[in-house]
Amino acid sequence: MTPETGPEPSTEPSTEPLERPPAVHIPAWIRAALAISSGVLLAMAFPPVGASLLAPVAVALLVLATYRVRAGWGALLGLVQGALCFAILLRWMAVVGTDAWILLTALCAGWMALLGWGQALVTRLRWWPLWVACLWVAQEALRDRIPLGGFTWGRLAFAQTATTLTPWASIGGAPAVTFATALAGAVFAFLVVVLLARQPQWRSWAASAVAGLVLLALAGLAIPRPTEGQDEGGPAELTAAVIQGSVPTLGVSTTDDRQEVFDRHVTQTFALADEVEAGVAPQPDFVVWPENAVDFDPYTTPPVAEAISAAADAIGAPVLVGAIIDAPGDPSMIANVGIAWDPVGGPADLYLKRHPVPFGEYVPLRPLIAPLIGRLDRLRRDMKAGEETGVLQLGDARIGNVICFEIAYDDIVHEAVVGGGRILVVQTNNATFAGLGQPEQQLAMSRLRAVEHGRAVLVAATSGISAVIGPDGSVITEIAEGDAGALVETVPLRDSLTIADRLGAFPEWLATAVAAAAVATALVRRRGSGW
Repeated sequence: MTPETGPEPSTEPSTEPLERPPAVHIPAWIRAALAISSGVLLAMAFPPVGASLLAPVAVALLVLATYRVRAGWGALLGLVQGALCFAILLRWMAVVGTDAWILLTALCAGWMALLGWGQALVTRLRWWPLWVACLWVAQEALRDRIPLGGFTWGRLAFAQTATTLTPWASIGGAPAVTFATALAGAVFAFLVVVLLARQPQWRSWAASAVAGLVLLALAGLAIPRPTEGQDEGGPAELTAAVIQGSVPTLGVSTTDDRQEVFDRHVTQTFALADEVEAGVAPQPDFVVWPENAVDFDPYTTPPVAEAISAAADAIGAPVLVGAIIDAPGDPSMIANVGIAWDPVGGPADLYLKRHPVPFGEYVPLRPLIAPLIGRLDRLRRDMKAGEETGVLQLGDARIGNVICFEIAYDDIVHEAVVGGGRILVVQTNNATFAGLGQPEQQLAMSRLRAVEHGRAVLVAATSGISAVIGPDGSVITEIAEGDAGALVETVPLRDSLTIADRLGAFPEWLATAVAAAAVATALVRRRGSGW
């Protein structure tokens, strides 16, 4: 018996490591080192480093750290891994406050502790690499929803936006990419276990593991990725313009410069209009401004409305305006919206952000919490959550509109596509986190969504990174952080739905159910064995 693993199983050699996972002695200090290394490497798999291949390696290290360990030790090792990973990945949250950074890191690490607990249990079962992969999907499914609507940063899928695993997004969405990434890591860990245990037939099992890794790495190449437009529901392609006006200052005080930010986006639109008139740039069919380009309510501020109409008239195209307005039906609240602004008729279709950010756009339990955190005074009014799917008609384009962090939430993007969006538009304001990796992380999510839904994606950011992304996930063009300018590109519009669109959340819940069943089976067996 060891303090880490408990009673050992029968010493009779096994010819089936997948059916009877062998006990492998891994000292406690090595397990700790593996968990620490896993956390650091997983953080590096995401932008701005973006070393995608480190993600399955990080999974493998955490699996080895928790392999057949006591469940409590597995939870502790998962907690250590999660604390390091998210402390590095979410360092941009320190701009808001060190306490916010620490609390969010602790919350995410808690979910990784649950994962480590589960891995310690299921690695004692037959075919454990499959159950480990399902556990990663289940952990993300829960973390993406609990508490307060969840927090989706750090999903394995978001580190695989330009690899051979990326195409699986069109089959089963982001959960399928997470599953494939975790399975690759678990199979690699299985290979290490087989080599350490050296049981009969270890060579054949090692060869099978290597073959499995090669298959996982290459299978995605057989999944087609569209690049062309379709004309069933309208024009097959249109010319789009994305405006990045930039901001005078960066950080949490950017909203203090709202007049300057607004003026810059108006000015940049007029500059593009001059280029179009001079024949330097093509005439756009529609224009996209970013989130917070207009931090005034144009419905109640006539000079702002007039300036927007003048800009739309100058460019000769409808403009999707990112604005903050008084919440419809409740003036005590505000709303973060995208407004389809016609150059002749003015404001038309409207999308209200459906997933406001807790503590960033509204304060949960405000009477209790706001007095304890002074900086929450800046949020004088809570933001109202919209209820309608973000499908807007913008000239001849029927767009699926999402705002900022909403690109990270599967259901919101999925509904914008199945609801009729022929192209995805992401309006965002990342000026608070400029230079800290957050804009690159969010852009990576947009690239995965393009593949998942077979849609081109337009990203409009106040200060960067704005980009035009093809339906295959490739970045066609972009504007760097801190720069001002306009992107004008002809983009494909598509109508057909991917398999992921048709399946929705089913693959995620299936994997979660399998993970729960595997953990339940392990718990039942533990009652009789004492491990």
